[in-house]
Amino acid sequence: MANTTMIPHNYYPPSIELPHYAVNEDSVISLIVRFGVFWVAVSGIAALVITRLRPASSLSDRIAFVWMCLTGWVHFHFEAHFVLNHVRLAGGQSLFDQLWKEYSLSDSRYLTSDSFLISMEAVTAFCWGPLAFFIAYCIIVKHPLRYPLQLILSLGQVYGDVLYYATSLLDIEYCRPERYYFWFYYFFFNFIWMVVGCYYIWQAVTKIVETIRKVDQLEARQKKK
Repeated sequence: MANTTMIPHNYYPPSIELPHYAVNEDSVISLIVRFGVFWVAVSGIAALVITRLRPASSLSDRIAFVWMCLTGWVHFHFEAHFVLNHVRLAGGQSLFDQLWKEYSLSDSRYLTSDSFLISMEAVTAFCWGPLAFFIAYCIIVKHPLRYPLQLILSLGQVYGDVLYYATSLLDIEYCRPERYYFWFYYFFFNFIWMVVGCYYIWQAVTKIVETIRKVDQLEARQKKK
């Protein structure tokens, strides 16, 4: 006879089985504060690096550098943690384990080794993460590859978010009914990458178009000579 005993949990739908689940040992406030410290530390170090290595850089470049370092860190560390530990995540007690369990109240598929989420997060962690760091390097050395790569990265992030929103809405029963989890965890946290990604897509396209126009104008003037 199959074992029908279920470990109680707060995830939706209540019928999902999490046989290795363990309640978080730390409070939500403690988890958010500690994660926030990482964000501030990464952003602060990035700001110091570009100030030291490119003191004459524009404010736009400095913000872009900090963003690329921050998004690279989130992708390559936090999201990679999910990909590498999704099987045991529900029972873990490390900072990232507990943060993922807290976020999973808005999308419990993260605790069920959902194949789409593993695939999407793997691309995000191991492709977009390193690429973001390389773009940050391009900003420091003023390499022209920055804008084509920025376009690829940002388009990939926005596309990933669109797919995530779509699949989550189709599987909305995996989100707790409280508005807090839907609007703050699920919608807001992911919308950050949508908004910033769209901005950097626009910036990259604008820069590439301007450069091509300048080249075309230069070639036209040379032909007239």
